[in-house]
Formats: sequence, structure tokens, C-alpha cells
Amino acid sequence: MEKRFVYADNAATTNVSETAFNAMLPFLKEQYGNPSSIYSLGMDAAKAVLNARRQVAEVLGAARPSEIFFTSGGSEADNMAVIGGAELGAKSGNRHIITSNIEHHAVLHSCEYLEGKGFEVTYLPADENGLISAEQVSNAIREDTALVTIMAVNNEIGSIQPISEIGSICRERGVLFHTDAVQAVGHMEIDLQKSCIDMLSLSGHKFHSPKGVGALYVRSWIDLPSLIHGGAQERGKRAGTENVAGIVAMGAAITEAAADISARSERLAKMRDRLTDGILASIPHSRLNGGIKCRAAGNVNVSFRGIEGESLLLALDIAGIAASSGSACTSGSIDPSHVLTAIGLPEELAKGSLRLTLGDNNTDDDIDYILKVLPDTVKKLRRMSPMWQRICREEGIDDYTI
Repeated sequence: MEKRFVYADNAATTNVSETAFNAMLPFLKEQYGNPSSIYSLGMDAAKAVLNARRQVAEVLGAARPSEIFFTSGGSEADNMAVIGGAELGAKSGNRHIITSNIEHHAVLHSCEYLEGKGFEVTYLPADENGLISAEQVSNAIREDTALVTIMAVNNEIGSIQPISEIGSICRERGVLFHTDAVQAVGHMEIDLQKSCIDMLSLSGHKFHSPKGVGALYVRSWIDLPSLIHGGAQERGKRAGTENVAGIVAMGAAITEAAADISARSERLAKMRDRLTDGILASIPHSRLNGGIKCRAAGNVNVSFRGIEGESLLLALDIAGIAASSGSACTSGSIDPSHVLTAIGLPEELAKGSLRLTLGDNNTDDDIDYILKVLPDTVKKLRRMSPMWQRICREEGIDDYTI
């Protein structure tokens, strides 16, 4: 079989698009001014940052560009929203936070930090499909609830949460609502004018912008405390000279991504379903993690009994397929995915997971190649796996028939 390269880890990061690259290039070479400077070169940079702020605001449906704060990425935006929102609530004596047990670690670790500062956190359990209900949120809200933070799309299993319904409940109860939309922006329609979202995090490199730039939307009446002190940048909330080239690139990338979301999502969903059906049909003792409904268009997360995810990733890499076994942010961990264990998978299956996330550059030929390579790869790894041999002995499975 001819070896080729298939990139199937778009939830981890995406390549920089030609549009984003061409937009940022002048701000690395000729237009390198500091936006805080008052001479022409600096003023030109300031205008470029403002234009990008407008582009992000327009795509999200924000009421005004000033509601967009640029950050270094999604994790910083999450920290700014969760810690800042909690501190804001504490001024009124409200020290209770609601989140879920399948959030990105940027949210979970921020909540753990706040617990050490005397805040109380309620972790809502996701169901077997990785979903949190609006009713769960409603039942958990208390008199002293300062903040609810529920992600829009899960980064591992692609579950799409009922954000509009959750936001409406929070608005009715007078509670701030933040959503980590890192896996949603650029891939799903979002209209902040029609939603009750108070704060929203995004990261540019998830939709073909360079790494190292993101943003936090903050509704205009919310006065978050400053995240970084030192200068007046980002209206005093985040000191430090702006990453002008990255910001400009993200503005161009988000505009490009928003132009054809429906058509792209439809194409990716068809490839996702064909890949999912092909894997489950060709590899015995495999399972899809998370539900097929309310799932991100490009997300396939499967587990295979009897093998370790790390061995599978290395074998696929040799065959030219780039994938992951969970979040790229925790790839160095030997622990099973907290998301998979939260939705009920035993540790053995959670450690044998494979995440394939499709993007704009993937083709039907890529799906064909994965479906050719993956079954034989799993079979070979099982033949070498003591864990698989134990399963076969205990359950009477004929190893050579699969």
C-alpha cells in the first residue's frame, strides 16, 4: 500500500490558511509598528488591530467591537473569564461556580484554583453522550452562584451542548454565563445578539489562524478585573504589546471561516459518518465514544478493546496518519481521558481511544486511506498485547477470527 500523509487532528490545531498568512505578513516585515505609538507606523498598526476587532465582533454578532478582548489563546481567555467572573461575583458575596466534569482543563484547573481561594464549585456530570442539560444547570443554581461556565463543543468527543437554553436560564436567574467556544467558533453559527452568552472564549489556531492568538468576548456591562497589569492595552484588562500580526491573521481567518460554515459542516459530517461507520463495521470490539447526534461535524472518537492509545498513535504515524488519543493539551499524561471516564468508560477502554478530527483540507481519499490502514493496525497491535490475550482467554474470543 502506498504511504501517504493524512492529517486528522484538526481539533488540536489547523494549518495557517493562505488568507490568514497573506494578511499577517506585512505586519511582520514592513508594518511592524507598536499600536501604542502615535507616529504613522504605530497608528497603522492600531488601525489594523481595530479592524480585526471589528471582524471578530461581526462574525460573533457582538454589539460592538469593544466587547472583544484579544488574548494569547483559548486557555488565557478561559482563565480571564472564569477567574475574573468569580472575583466579580465575590464582590457581592457570591462565591459559587457551576461547571461540568468534561470541560477543558483551562476551565477545570481555573476552578480548582478558585476552590483553593474559598470558592465552592459544582461539577455537573455529563451523560453517556457527553451532554449537560439546561435542567441540570437550573437545579444547581443557588442564591450565591456567581458564574456558570459550560463549553459549547467538547474538544475530545465533539458533544454540542444546549448553550442557548443554558444561557437563557442563567439570564433569568441573574447569573453570569461563560462558554468555552474554542471548538465551535469558525465551525458553527454563533450569534451573540440572539443568545444569552455573557462571555465567550475562542482560539485562532482552531480555524486556520496562527497559534498564540485568541479572544474573549465580554458583554459591555461586565467589568472584569484586569488579567495582566502593566499597561493600558485591551482597555487596561490585559497589559502587553499586542500581537499585531497574529491578531490581523485571526481577523482574516475568522471572516473566511464564517463565509461558508453550513456547506463545510455538511461536507465534514458526511465524511465523519462514513469514517465512523467504516471503523465500527471493520474492527470488532470497537465503540463510538459520545453520541452521534449533537456532535461536531468533524469529530470521530472511538475506543478499541485490548490496545493502548499511545501504541496506536505511533503505529498510525508510521503509516502517515496524524491523530490523537484525546486532548492535545494533555498528550503527555499517562492517565486516561477525564472526558471518557466521565461519560462512563472503564479505564481500559478510555486508554484505548483514538480521536480523529477532520478539517477543511481532508478529502474522501483520506477517509479511504484511514479505513485501509486502521483495521490492520489494530489487529497487529492486539496480537502483541497481553491485555488483549487476557480478554480473549477470559471471554472465549478466538483471536484469529478477527
